[in-house]
Amino acid sequence: MKIYNSLTKRKEEFVPIDGNKVKMYACGITVSGEAHIGHGYQALIYDIMRKYLKKMGYDVTYARNYTDVDDKIIAKSHETGIPADEYAAKMIENINAIMEKFHVDDPDVWLKATENIENIIGFVSALIEKGHAYSTKKGDVYFDVASFPGYGKLSNRNIDDMLDGVRVDNDDEKKNAYDFALWKSAKEGEICWDSPWGKGRPGWHIECSAMNREAFGEQIDIHGGGRDLIFPHHENEIAQTEALTGKPFVRYWTHNGLIKVNGQKMSKSLGNSLLLADLLEKYSDEAIKFALLQTNYRNDINITDELFPDAEKHLYDFYSLLAVVDEVTYKFKGMEIAIDTDEALRAAEYVQKIEDEFNACMSDDFNTALALSNLFGYFKDIKKWLNEKNTGGMFAALSASVQIRKTYALLGLFTKNAKEYKAWYEERNATDEDIPAEVKAVAEERWAARQNRDWAKSDELRTKLAEMGYAVKDSKTGYELTKN
Repeated sequence: MKIYNSLTKRKEEFVPIDGNKVKMYACGITVSGEAHIGHGYQALIYDIMRKYLKKMGYDVTYARNYTDVDDKIIAKSHETGIPADEYAAKMIENINAIMEKFHVDDPDVWLKATENIENIIGFVSALIEKGHAYSTKKGDVYFDVASFPGYGKLSNRNIDDMLDGVRVDNDDEKKNAYDFALWKSAKEGEICWDSPWGKGRPGWHIECSAMNREAFGEQIDIHGGGRDLIFPHHENEIAQTEALTGKPFVRYWTHNGLIKVNGQKMSKSLGNSLLLADLLEKYSDEAIKFALLQTNYRNDINITDELFPDAEKHLYDFYSLLAVVDEVTYKFKGMEIAIDTDEALRAAEYVQKIEDEFNACMSDDFNTALALSNLFGYFKDIKKWLNEKNTGGMFAALSASVQIRKTYALLGLFTKNAKEYKAWYEERNATDEDIPAEVKAVAEERWAARQNRDWAKSDELRTKLAEMGYAVKDSKTGYELTKN
């Protein structure tokens, strides 16, 4: 199989460092807020990579971290009045819960910055001893970028580029403006730990290097994260790790694209962040996955108003056919049905085709986009076989549907009961004509009460609507009913 290596800028044959063993690490979430769609996407991509490598027979150990101490977390602590460690722990609890709803599996190894302070201090001390880092009178420690000739090889940046558009710490004691912090001296009221340089906390970049070394040793096979981490984060990881060990840190650097919303980069400053929890209130986890995986993981994803509804509709169409297959299968359950050799061979060949085409897609740098596009042809064939209305067609449709469920479960798709999903979708997308007359009557009565400013009656009828299974949303011109 081939993986695109961000370091060499080309697809390369995948050959692990140590035989069949694969050491894989992905930068996780800085827990300064709730999980957004970008966090969910990155977690999904590396979970899929791990699962496919295991499917191909590799012995994979996948580690992922939480950055649970940094400037943003400390700022949130001051803003909320909650101690930084308690705030981070609560955010991790919330994020874990939403990732469970998103049905993304945990890594094999969870790593946290605050649980690796001694490892980080040891790593920084070793860099100072080797002449690659220096401490200041204030108790800060910086990496000396000039001491590492290979700096910039991942991002292909020169020194001028490094200073352009990247926040630089203002410190008169730094040797060079582009030197980056390994250890930050504590300010009053900040969370801190004792160190040889005084009370302080780790810089962001050193966390991943120190945790990787503790978990895996000096070298790993795959290191992943969002493309926005290439510089400075991953560039700095390479510098500090290879300066210490003298060995190539990572064999394959992988980076997923960024999330855009209607063409703009998603960010809190623009107010267009999409929280994963909010999306899961509107769409199934599988629809969100289907929408995201239609784009090659290295490309940016543009989220439009139609992206998730369209993905849910595609899934509904697929599940509707699976529900028919399930119904036909149940009808003939326990009966002996004769399938001739040619029909059995046709079904067996098609099943193998599904599996082979999926593996071909995924072995070409995890091409989920092509794997999903193949589904439309498979379900077209299933529909054709069902329309044959004979045992051979039924057997082929059943065989294909079983294999689709088995194969595409790796992407987190087709894991639901088809009949239940179909009913759920139809309820969620019921038109006004589908709403029972008695519900409409209560809604109209409530609207009249609002027009008469009878707020108590309006609230009473809202509660009644909720008991009937409907939520009501008011606007200046009317109201909208939706199924709970």
